[in-house]
Amino acid sequence: MSTTKFILPESDIPEAWYNIAADMPNPPLPPIGPDGKPLGPEALGAIFPPALLEQEMSGERWVPIPEPVRDILKLWRPAPLFRAHRLEAEIGTPAHIYYKYEGVSPAGSHKPNTAVAQAYYNKQAGITRLSTETGAGQWGSSLALAGQMFGIDVRVYMVKVSYHQKPYRRSMMQTWGAEVFASPSDMTEAGKKALVDDPENPGSLGLAISEAVEEAAGRDDTNYALGSVLNHVLLHQTVIGLESQKQMEMAGEAPDMIFASCGGGSNFGGVAFPFLGAKLRGESSASDVRLVAVEPASCPTLTKGTYTWDYGDVAGLTPIVKMHTLGHDFMPPGIHAGGLRYHGESPLVSQLYEEGLIEAAAVPQLGTFEAGVTFARCEGIVPAPESSHSIRAVMDEALRCKETGESKVLLFNLSGHGHFDMSAYDRYLAGDLVDYEYPQEAIEEAMERLPQVKPDFG
Repeated sequence: MSTTKFILPESDIPEAWYNIAADMPNPPLPPIGPDGKPLGPEALGAIFPPALLEQEMSGERWVPIPEPVRDILKLWRPAPLFRAHRLEAEIGTPAHIYYKYEGVSPAGSHKPNTAVAQAYYNKQAGITRLSTETGAGQWGSSLALAGQMFGIDVRVYMVKVSYHQKPYRRSMMQTWGAEVFASPSDMTEAGKKALVDDPENPGSLGLAISEAVEEAAGRDDTNYALGSVLNHVLLHQTVIGLESQKQMEMAGEAPDMIFASCGGGSNFGGVAFPFLGAKLRGESSASDVRLVAVEPASCPTLTKGTYTWDYGDVAGLTPIVKMHTLGHDFMPPGIHAGGLRYHGESPLVSQLYEEGLIEAAAVPQLGTFEAGVTFARCEGIVPAPESSHSIRAVMDEALRCKETGESKVLLFNLSGHGHFDMSAYDRYLAGDLVDYEYPQEAIEEAMERLPQVKPDFG
């Protein structure tokens, strides 16, 4: 009988996170201020604890995982790896399809991998409150869980369109003790300004970040926590790829291609970076692996965005980083139901893409949901719409293998289940969703509003 799932013991939970910065051909670029000069850890000390700032700037290959964090990770880690036999049969492909399933976490996604770590380091620093943003609610619910674990109060600014579309995500956060407010709100200057400009503003991640950062910067007892984009967040997520490497060895195969949905970059970096590191170090098991970040055509940050210096939020409260961006005031279209709505991309992912070390693909909304439904009917798991982007790309590659006869090994990260996203599936099944490609002229217009800054690394 062929094996379907590959399970590691708790003793195989990684003891250290992997830092891709140690193996990159060119060092990561630091964030800069409005004067163009690099920002050191002290510039961010008002909203982040020292340990996370150290990780953000670290060039060490391995960063030890504290035992209290590993103890909590045991609630769901190691996460299982599956061979998608039924999906392969449905497609009729000679390819072997594997997926790492992160939906086994209490919050139902990969996000608690970093939420627990961030809550731990903030607790160590004496912080009693955390503010954050969330889009679909996966990050907000994860931080609410982590805050509960360490006795930290959590306030979440949830993108307004998701606040109304996903009420049970909101309920989940509140069950774990978090306060949740629709963003834009009337509780911050950034939110008030957005509502004055447009009382019907649907919200965006960039705007919710502005509100959360503003609150954290204004209170001594409060720090800010981010669920993606930053180096330390991607670092924490590498437990996914490190476990996957061992599980692929159990399966007796090495992936030819790795796919992961990509919004801010934590899901992609989490599964891909350990394999990319092995490739950059010249290890034979990963010498030919291709790594593909998959994003929505309606928010095509890597595939259509500009690689330049931009703010991470609408109000310009965050440092300026070099990344692929659609412009910090980007607002996703209201018809966009699949998540992955952030205007920018992780600076690490952006730099690796710009240097040709990883690939990117954009997939349409209808094809994404079609892939999610097909996967659910074959494998039994209803995937989060975000995760379905990578499923779409994997299915497309498996169909190419069907045409060519290649028996490639394809691995993707199923970053979460879709149990709280059924309203989006309802809209798809009712025929209410349409495809939408973000217009090039809107991107060009947004580029005119980028911060006028000249980097000075002198």
